[in-house]
Amino acid sequence: MAKLDEEKVLIKIDQMEGYLAELEGVLPERYQEYQGTEKKRSTERLLQLTIEAAIDICNLIVSGLDLGLPAEENDLFDKLAEKGVITEKMKEKLYRMRGFRNILVHEYASIDDQLVFQIAKENREDFRQFSRQIRDCLKE
Repeated sequence: MAKLDEEKVLIKIDQMEGYLAELEGVLPERYQEYQGTEKKRSTERLLQLTIEAAIDICNLIVSGLDLGLPAEENDLFDKLAEKGVITEKMKEKLYRMRGFRNILVHEYASIDDQLVFQIAKENREDFRQFSRQIRDCLKE
């Protein structure tokens, strides 16, 4: 039987929060200031890394709590919601994060800069909520 390695989870949470802090450091206030290639690419990459860290955290917890083998990444989120580790609302946010990460990684030529900027500006709190839910789970 697997055992949840809380230290690994906390390290990964710190990593995710570090990426988020970097993102906040490079993301300008206005879209017009976002137009430079360096700003766009660094924002895209930091969003990708932040999302991947969140998925890694889900993997660690599903494995550590011995919740079964997920058939795909979305199953991770289902299992965590069923177990009460994350809320149903967070599960839906993680579905969207995963989908957006796939766009960043696999459909690079068709990335909508306005959408990336909007997501980076408006959805950072989702990562903080996720972090709080995971930390709360670890305390129990």
